[in-house]
Amino acid sequence: MEKCKRAKSRTRIRDSTARQGVTVAVEEGEDTGSRKPTTGPVPMTAARTLPLLVCSVGNPGSSYANTLHSAGHTVLNRLAEHLGYGGFRKERELGNGNVSRPAVTGGGAGDWTLWQSTSYMNESGTGVRAAYTAWSKTMPVGTEGRLVVVYDELEKGLGAVTVRTQQGASAKGHNGLKSIMSVMGKTPFARVGVGIGRPVSRESDEVARYVLKKMGPVEKTAIEGSVEEVVKRLKQLEMG
Repeated sequence: MEKCKRAKSRTRIRDSTARQGVTVAVEEGEDTGSRKPTTGPVPMTAARTLPLLVCSVGNPGSSYANTLHSAGHTVLNRLAEHLGYGGFRKERELGNGNVSRPAVTGGGAGDWTLWQSTSYMNESGTGVRAAYTAWSKTMPVGTEGRLVVVYDELEKGLGAVTVRTQQGASAKGHNGLKSIMSVMGKTPFARVGVGIGRPVSRESDEVARYVLKKMGPVEKTAIEGSVEEVVKRLKQLEMG
């Protein structure tokens, strides 16, 4: 008889607490009539993030280093330092680009591979496609990675960060984006633009001189200072 009373008591507690979304812990054989139900948070599974191949485009060689048109490379250099990644090293198997990866696993960033194009801007697409194709083959079965392109964005304020995920959007005259779009076909990629300002004149010769000039201290500080915002945006992109 006593056992029946205990069983009914357990049933009543489960019924009433289940309606409130409360988890009840009852030890085997415990007299529930003299014990209050215990509650606790329901365990949640961690959101699965996408591996990212983060590619920057620019022009190669020391004569183009730290020019406004190669701001994407400047940002990735600073990003690698910010994340504590290893130095950039050329990898033939990844489109002959310069690659940086985490020095240790388990850092604050997700599964990100940083890749810098070693081609001229208007030929960037070939290397990006080769890198993405090879990188995708390293993904575990059932895992889908995401391609992200970091580039200099004319007409935007120095260091301003914009993200576009819509496919087929205009390249707005950016030869690196044009090249990538021409060879990637239907493969989607996200764009992270870093503003480089604009010249006073819109004449093509003036624009060319402007984007190919070396960054001054103010410009470099603003562009490198965009890294924290870039990290924030990359973390959003890795969520899918």
